[in-house]
Amino acid sequence: MNIKLNRFAAAVAAAVMLAGCLTACGNKDGDSSSAASENTSQQTAADSAETPADETSADTDAPVKKEPRNMEIRDISSWDLVKEMTIGWNLGNTMDATGNPTLDAEVAWQPARTTEQMAVLLKDTGFNVLRVPVSWGEHMDENYKVDEAWMARVREIVDYGIDNGLFVILNTHHEEWYFPTNSDKAQDIEQLTALWEQIAEEFKGYDEHLIFEGLNEPRLRETPKEWTGGDDESRAVVQEYAKAFYDTVRKSGGNNEKRHLMLTGYAASSSQNCLKEVWLPENDDKVIVSVHAYLPYDLALNTKGTDKWDPESGQRDIDNFFDTLNMLFLYKQVPVIVGEFGTVNKDNLEDRIACADYFVSKAKEFGVPMCWWDNNAVFGAGENFGLMDRSIMPEWRFPELVDTLVKAAAK
Repeated sequence: MNIKLNRFAAAVAAAVMLAGCLTACGNKDGDSSSAASENTSQQTAADSAETPADETSADTDAPVKKEPRNMEIRDISSWDLVKEMTIGWNLGNTMDATGNPTLDAEVAWQPARTTEQMAVLLKDTGFNVLRVPVSWGEHMDENYKVDEAWMARVREIVDYGIDNGLFVILNTHHEEWYFPTNSDKAQDIEQLTALWEQIAEEFKGYDEHLIFEGLNEPRLRETPKEWTGGDDESRAVVQEYAKAFYDTVRKSGGNNEKRHLMLTGYAASSSQNCLKEVWLPENDDKVIVSVHAYLPYDLALNTKGTDKWDPESGQRDIDNFFDTLNMLFLYKQVPVIVGEFGTVNKDNLEDRIACADYFVSKAKEFGVPMCWWDNNAVFGAGENFGLMDRSIMPEWRFPELVDTLVKAAAK
């Protein structure tokens, strides 16, 4: 539910410029420190996913609410926890879809319902991190109460990962109700707090394999500043969002006192100006910086860019990124997870493999786990990051690329 209406009316020109983009479409100034990309064009191959013939609509076959879990959680620092992570994968364009307030939102942007077999494939291949992007706003009522069936389905998917030994990152994704300005922040924080109170309560009995990520790409949507780092005010408000998320989870009881929390800067941008203003609490060793990095931009995200991996410029962009992370966080033993990265399919498999090998190898060198953005889009002119064929028996579409990711993360 979009509680705040018409607040982008002043940005009509920018909105027209961005028409057709339902989600983040990359850094509009062409900076290689691009934020993120979620393709909602549904330009997926005809056979990219099949729904079991006997599966009914999610609205008529709602998941059953389960009894609370009561797992023992280890008292381990986030710095040590991320050392246990190898390579991650995003369940994109799925529970993060908007425009549909029902359970069928899961298949609004792509055709496949999530199955436990997907988690099994991840585990068997060598992935051990599953990021589950979830958009909650349209599944909340006017009092910010999350629909019980939606919460139950999210938990069902989280359990697919937990039950198969994966780390699971659960977030709030395309939340179109927040807008980081001083005039909006009071209501934003009220709703954000109410939402995380419910998520924290639902999952308070889970162990350290479940990680909460407070926000995805908080930014000034549909304005000229959206992907250019915002401004002093918006970056400061994003800090207040992060603190509200952190405080809400920490006081929610159960295992959440020791829950590992991912904290995000403006737009989850990889630019130094945004990263240096990520809010972090004092004296808490169970926090992780969240950042997105589609590098090098023209190969990785820009659909009108190049399809070639240039080792000189590409390695420079990636090296600069990790140097920034090291300067701001890593040398102080503040861990970082790259929650989204990847390269668009431009019929350039060898170049994508070369980029992935260097990027993930460098991340391994710095101790930074990375999660590939998979939006289940494979072919066409859009942002096609799909790796997994999410059919009844899922398999990998680009096994050579997947093998590169897994091997580079294990070096």
